[in-house]
Amino acid sequence: MTISPCITIYGTSWCGGSRRIRLICERNNIPYTWIDIEHDEEAARYVERVNNGNRSVPTIVWPDGSMLVEPSEHEINKKLGIEP
Repeated sequence: MTISPCITIYGTSWCGGSRRIRLICERNNIPYTWIDIEHDEEAARYVERVNNGNRSVPTIVWPDGSMLVEPSEHEINKKLGIEP
C-alpha cells in the first residue's frame, strides 16, 4: 500500500465520525481521499488488519503513515493544527 500525499479516511456513509472528519477537512480546505469500506472489500480488510480485527471507523491515515482511529473532534483539530 502506498502512502497518499493527503489524508486517507476509511469510513462508512452512516458513521457520524466519518462525516465529522470529512466536514472538518472540507471546511478547512484540507485535501483527503475518502474510502467507503462498505463498497471496498480490500479497504475493509485493511481497516480490520490495523484495528485488531475490528471495522473501526473512521480510520484516518496521515501522509506520514500515522493513524487516528475513531478520534474525537479535539484530536482531529489538534492533529490538523486547527484552532477550535
